[in-house]
Order: sequence, then structure tokens, then C-alpha cells
Amino acid sequence: MAVMEGEAGEKEEKLDMEGKPDGGDEKKEVAAVVESSRSETRVSRLQTQHPVAPVQVAPHGAATPPATVAAANQPTPTPQVELASLNSREYTNRVSLLLFILHLLVAAAAVCFFGFKSIQGLVDSDSGKARNGRRVLKFWLPPIEGASVLSIGLAFSWQKAVRSWPSVMVPFILWACFFATMAAGILLLCFSLPATDGLGVAFMTFSIGAGLYACWVTRRIAFTGKVFAQALRPVTKFQDVNGPAYLMMGVGFLWISAWCFAVIGALNFYYPTLTILALVLSLAWTAEVMRNVANLTVSRVIALYYLRGMQSSTQFSFQRATTINLGSACLGSLFVPTIEALRIMARGLNLLEGEDEFLFSCAHCCLRVMESIFRYGNSWAFVHIAAYGRGFVEASQSTWGLFEKQRMEAVVDSDITSAVCFLTGVTSGALSLIFAASWTFSSHKHYTATVSLLAFFVGYLMTRIAMALPHGCVACYYVCYAENPGSRLFDSTIPDRLNQIGSGREGFVPTPRFPRPNFRT
Repeated sequence: MAVMEGEAGEKEEKLDMEGKPDGGDEKKEVAAVVESSRSETRVSRLQTQHPVAPVQVAPHGAATPPATVAAANQPTPTPQVELASLNSREYTNRVSLLLFILHLLVAAAAVCFFGFKSIQGLVDSDSGKARNGRRVLKFWLPPIEGASVLSIGLAFSWQKAVRSWPSVMVPFILWACFFATMAAGILLLCFSLPATDGLGVAFMTFSIGAGLYACWVTRRIAFTGKVFAQALRPVTKFQDVNGPAYLMMGVGFLWISAWCFAVIGALNFYYPTLTILALVLSLAWTAEVMRNVANLTVSRVIALYYLRGMQSSTQFSFQRATTINLGSACLGSLFVPTIEALRIMARGLNLLEGEDEFLFSCAHCCLRVMESIFRYGNSWAFVHIAAYGRGFVEASQSTWGLFEKQRMEAVVDSDITSAVCFLTGVTSGALSLIFAASWTFSSHKHYTATVSLLAFFVGYLMTRIAMALPHGCVACYYVCYAENPGSRLFDSTIPDRLNQIGSGREGFVPTPRFPRPNFRT
């Protein structure tokens, strides 16, 4: 009723002001006033019931301001996440790079000098040193060169087999190492020489340890084979990614051939034992740098595919690995083998500590050392070195920080891909030893021990260089998943493994990096 009275009052006021217009205009004016009054009343009621921010109410038929509507419908901009640079031009670990270059110059000078000495001794036909040099050249050098050629063939075969049948090759490698080292130890014992007997006992002891390790990691074999299969899938998209590994193997073969001549010359030089030991250590560091150069090349190609979806150039990645990132490869080549040895020691002490207080103390001391080492130096660092151009220590911290952020420490600690690659090299070394030792014993048995050691060493190094491809792919798979677990390029392999470990359904013995919380008193 109040609304009706208000409407009647407005009509009367309007009629008094206008006088008495004709009938048509009076009806139109009354309709306009009634419609405006109803609109205002409805808006006031809505504002009372739902208090919201004030808006503009335009009268019927008026145009809406386009700028106001566009501003109201414009979404709030989300902040952009800045991605890390992939093209760092700064050389990493320059001190290590300078030390390696200096060492390489000294090693090259020593190889040239001792090689000249060996040739000079061969030319002098009247001296006893010349006769000894010719005997060494005839009976010692050919088995070593033959073992080098055999190791290259074995390296190609192992890598091809792992890429083609990863699930089958993991248990095969574990048990092949056991049988190959056992056969090498038995063969050396059968020679019945004092030097070969000691080597035979050492190889048989290692064989027993390898067999126990294969039994211990039985529950991890299926997961490791699956990780190899998933990690090696991107390799099919890059046909030339294996080229750097093949190139490093060729360079390694040429360097080993020249190195063997240097050893012959060092036999007749002052302090031959120390001189040959220095040459062996130099060869080990050089070969490890070659392996890590191949590792860095593969890691950059695969990591950029996972992180950015890029088809990176293998040639450009190899160029960075041999220039900008070479210092990190040199530093990692010194520390990573030591880290792996300490990791194996920690596992052994963790299994053997029992109730013995001495072993208990040693185990926890070693685990505390492992805690520091894994934070500041680990083999996973090569992924971030290759992708972001970081130094070795910085890359080690960043990769391990990603594992801790995603709670992947248990999966990473239980990973046996590094052990599989290591045992592949040992298997090739044992097979090369069997070949070279049999040849040498039939021709000149007094050289059997030294030839056996060098043949094993050469076979191991060549295969390790070739296995840099699968090892680098697996490292990229873990690190890139930790960095971007939501990527569509990853399946449920790692999450399923984490769930198994967390639920206790997977009965495996972890390798703790930290001391256990409950200490005995």
C-alpha cells in the first residue's frame, strides 16, 4: 500500500506541474516514472540484503561504459617463475682444471721421454738393457694390446646389451662378475707362481663378496631394471649421443698404447717401481676424466630434454664438457671414486657391526663422514654441472637438496645402478685378464703377474667409459624427476617405489647416511 501511495503521489505531482496535457503524453510520462521508481526500490532492497562493493547501476536503455567492464573482467596476473640459465659461460672449478692440464702436460712429457728411452734401448743391440727391452716388447706388450682390443669389443657389447635388454642384463651382470672373477682367481692359482697366487686369492675373495652382494640386492633387481628401461628411452631420440663415448674410447686406446711404451722405458730408469706407480695413477685419473666428459655430454642432452623439452645438440654439449665444465669433471674424477669406496665401506660396516662396540663405533663414524661427503660431493652432481654450469660442490648440494625436498633419500641410497656399472667394468677386466694371462703364461710366464694386472686395469677402464651413457641417463632420470616430478615425461616408477618403501612392503636394507637415533650406552 505504501508503494501504491508513493506512486499515486508522484503521479499527482507530475500532473500539477505539467498542467493538463493531452491523454497520450500523460500515459507515457506516468509509465516512465513508475518504472524508474520500481528500479530504485529493487536496487535498494538488494543492497540492504547483500552488502557488497558498490557498483554502477545504469538506467534502462543507457550504454554501459566499456572501460569499466573490461577492468572488472581482467584476471589478476600471476607472478612468473624465473628459470635457471642453461648457457653459463663461466668456467667451473678453474683450480682443478689448471691442475689437470698441468698433470696432462707432465704426463705427456713423461710418456714421450720414456717412450724415447725404450726405443733408444732397442737400438743399442750390445747392452743387456737392449736385450731386456726387446724381450719385454716381444712377450709383454702384445698381450696388453690384445687385451685393450678385447676390452673395446666387450665395452661395445655391454652397452648395447644394457640398452636393448636392461631388465635381463642387471641380474646377468651381477652374477657374471661373480663367475668371471672366480674363474680369473682360479686360473691365477693354477699357474703356481708366488705373484699369481697372491692375485688369485685376491680375485677369489672379491668374487665371494660380489656373490654375497648379488644375493643381498635381489629385491632391488627388478626396480633397477625398470629404471634402466625408463631412463634409456630418450636415447632413441638422439642418434649421435653415443658418439662422445666412442670418441673417448678411441682416444683412450691410443693413450694406453703410448703409455705401454712409456712403461717399458721406465723399467730401465731410476726407481722403476715408483715411476710406474705414478704412470698408473696418471692413467687412472685421465681415463676417469674421459669417462666423466662422456657423462657430462649425455647428462646435458638428456637433462635438457627432461627439464625443457629441448632437442639439444650433442656436439655443442660435448664442446661444453671439454671446455667450460672440464674443471668440474676433473674434480669429480678425483672425489667420486673415493665417495663410492666409502659408500661400500659404510654398507659393509652397517651389515657387520652386530654387538661389537669397535665395529659399532667405526660404523657410526663412517656414517657421519658419509653425511658430509654426500652433501658436498656426489655422483649426481654431474647432471646440474652439465645443465646449469655449476661447480662440483655447488651442484652436489643442489642435487642432494632436491632429493631431500622430494624425500627421495631412501630411493637414492638403495640405488644399485652405479654398482652395476662398476661390476660391468670388473667383469670386462676379469675377462681381459684371463685372455692376457693365458697368452703370457704360454709364451713367457715370468711376466704373467704384471700382464694380468695391466690387462685387468685396461679392461676395466674401457668398459667404464662405455657405460657412461646408461649411468648418465639414470642420473638424469632421478635428478630431473626430483626437480620436476609433475612432468608428463615421467611415469609412476619412482612414486610407486617411494610408496613401497614408506609402507614397509618392500623388504630392503637401506644404507643409512645418518647415525641411527637410538644409541647404545
